[in-house]
Formats: sequence, C-alpha cells, structure tokens
Amino acid sequence: MAIPSVLLNFLFPPPSSLFVTTMSVIGISTLTNAGFMELKGKHMQYSKFLNVGAAKKEKEMKLSSRNGMLWFYTPAFLVGLASLLVFHDQDQRFVLLASALTIHFLKRVLEVLFLHKYSGSMGLETTIIVTLSYTLSTATMIYAQYLSRDLPDPSIDLKYFGIGLFMIGIIGNFYHHYILANLRKEGEKEYKIPQGGLFDLVICPHYLFEIFGYVGISCISQTLYAFAFTTGTIFYLTGRSCATREWYISKFGDKFPKEVKAFIPFVL
Repeated sequence: MAIPSVLLNFLFPPPSSLFVTTMSVIGISTLTNAGFMELKGKHMQYSKFLNVGAAKKEKEMKLSSRNGMLWFYTPAFLVGLASLLVFHDQDQRFVLLASALTIHFLKRVLEVLFLHKYSGSMGLETTIIVTLSYTLSTATMIYAQYLSRDLPDPSIDLKYFGIGLFMIGIIGNFYHHYILANLRKEGEKEYKIPQGGLFDLVICPHYLFEIFGYVGISCISQTLYAFAFTTGTIFYLTGRSCATREWYISKFGDKFPKEVKAFIPFVL
C-alpha cells in the first residue's frame, strides 16, 4: 500500500503484508460504518442500547453484562501479554506498544471485575463481534510493529509524545469510569445523569479519553495500521457518543442539561 512521501516523516513504510493491508482496510471501514450506523439509530447491542434500534431476538443466547465485558477484553489482554513473553528480544518501540496495549486491556479487565456495576445482559452475537474486533486489532497492531522492525524509522519520533498521551487517556478514562460506577448505590439499576469531572461538559468523556489513549498508542507505534484502526475508532466513538446524548435526552427530557455536548466540550 503506497502512502504519500510526506507521511513517511511520521509513519513507518507499510510492510509487504497482504494480511496487514487487508486488516487496515477492514478496520477503518467497518468501524467507520459502525459509527454511521450509531448515528442512524442502529446500535451495537450492549449497555443502554440493548434492544434499542434493532429487532429483538427472543431466542438469542444472552450473557450477563459482566461476563460479556470480560469476553470483550480478556483475549486482547492475553494477546498483548503473550507478545511480551514470546517476542522478548524486540526493540524499544515494540516493547512500548505491546506494553501499552497490555496495560490498556488489563485496566479494562480489572474495571469489569472490581469497578463497574451491572444491570442487564448482552447478546452473544454482539459479544463475539466486539471480542473479535479487540483481539484481532491488538494482534494485527503488534504484528505490524514486528514487521516494521527492519524498516527505516520515521524522521519524526512520536513515541514519547504517545506515551504521555496514552497516560492522559488511561487515567482520564479510569477517572470517569469511577464516577459512572458510583452514580448508583448498591442494588440500584436505574440510569442517572452523570455529574462531575468532564460530565458537566460532555456526556461521554470516557470515550474522549479512550480516543486520547488510542491516539497515544498510534504515536508509539507509528505504523499505518495503528493510525487506520484509531481513525476508525474515532468515527465509531463519535457516533456512539452522539447516540448516547440522544438517549439521555429521550429518557430525561428537560432534566438533561442542553449545554452538555456528546464528547467534545463546547463543540460536539
């Protein structure tokens, strides 16, 4: 896959891999399409959007939200951990990338086990789709980095900037997950309007910080695949955030503060 020469200041040359090229196209196209589907009211069936915007499947196997989310994140965490154990003689950038991905998904697993509160279930189909997306994207990102080991480094090194952005993303994401987890007391299942942190400005600050985290990972990696996947993720989370804001407005009506945006303060 040829890319403009100016981008080679920021990116490794794409490796000669049909698999990585195909996954780059699939990743950005499917995630971007999923974001547009969210805007059109056709939602991924988990969390507050279970059975919203889709025909209810009476016979579909359901998992508890806790178990479904464990399936989301655990395989990707294991892929990251295995890459550190198997490819132990790699360069600094590879180790940083694999470590960042492992930390990202370990954090999510620990949040599922010890932080989040649950009130519903999710369909098996959605669980499989999201699990495959996280697992395959993590494996492909690490593989693309491995293939880039003998390629010339980009002239502009972004990995240390990426580390800082990744840390901001992971801390900000955790902080707002913590606020969400403490909205409801033990035994409560009703949704409430989040307050505190950036929730006073946007309804999905945890998505905003997740994007910071993925942009940071892309800057650590500086591969075309990493940026392609992150671009698709931005489109998806933008659509999901806008749909979430509309959901809160439909549920709470005039009680929802209209000045609160979707996920970019004062803008969107």
